[in-house]
Amino acid sequence: MAPRTPENITRHELIGLEAEVLKDSNPYNVNTRGTIIDETMNTLVIDDGGAKRIAKKNAVFKFNLKGKAVKVEGWALASRPEDRVKKKIKRRW
Repeated sequence: MAPRTPENITRHELIGLEAEVLKDSNPYNVNTRGTIIDETMNTLVIDDGGAKRIAKKNAVFKFNLKGKAVKVEGWALASRPEDRVKKKIKRRW
């Protein structure tokens, strides 16, 4: 598998990446930042001193990827992780 880059981050494993919630329908989740410790079809679990479960669909995330900030719309991540790494997604942001 190719290394993670800003162009293909939506097709890679997210667990272990540093993430921040830029926008969310739940205002209490905005500015949550930490390491992604789990991922399901509809949520990301971010460890920010405690585990916070964030819905993917209604959020915008910023991932730190080798010192670069990558902004990703949550809808682009909303699928089962094992299926998402197989499909090809056109980048629309």
